[in-house]
Amino acid sequence: MAEARRADFDDFVAARGQTLQRFAFLVTGDWALAEDLLQAALARVYPRWGRIEREDPEGYVRKVIINTWSSWRRRRWHGEVPAETLPDSAGRDVYEDADRRQVVRVALAGLPPRQRLVLVLRFHLDLSEQNVAGLLGVSVGTVKSQVAKGLAHLRADGLLDSYRDSPAGGG
Repeated sequence: MAEARRADFDDFVAARGQTLQRFAFLVTGDWALAEDLLQAALARVYPRWGRIEREDPEGYVRKVIINTWSSWRRRRWHGEVPAETLPDSAGRDVYEDADRRQVVRVALAGLPPRQRLVLVLRFHLDLSEQNVAGLLGVSVGTVKSQVAKGLAHLRADGLLDSYRDSPAGGG
């Protein structure tokens, strides 16, 4: 029985691990911290795997990631925030997609943690406002206000201005 549970868990991690890693990265803004966060979440989920796998295991792991990150965040000092300035690009080049992803990462990193989390859940995972509210244990109105504030902050920031009218920018 334990062997079957382990095999099922290993299959889940192999199939969904990268997606969960990207989710953790978007939440934290730090790849190494995201790796630690995912490992901690998976370690917390494994003992309950027999019960979890029958429901929505990916959603459950995402919830554990969010809760673990929130508790880590409360314990850590965050007085310093590293900042990077990206060089101006002179037209489209082969690295433009990588540059765009970096600009989005920097812009997201400039948001307060709760706004960043709500935007990642709402737009990256394409969850409805009701699903985000249920996942975070808040009202739909709170989700709407956090989305509005986060988007307003991103618009005011100006980092994404150069992508507003580009085909990939959706503007």
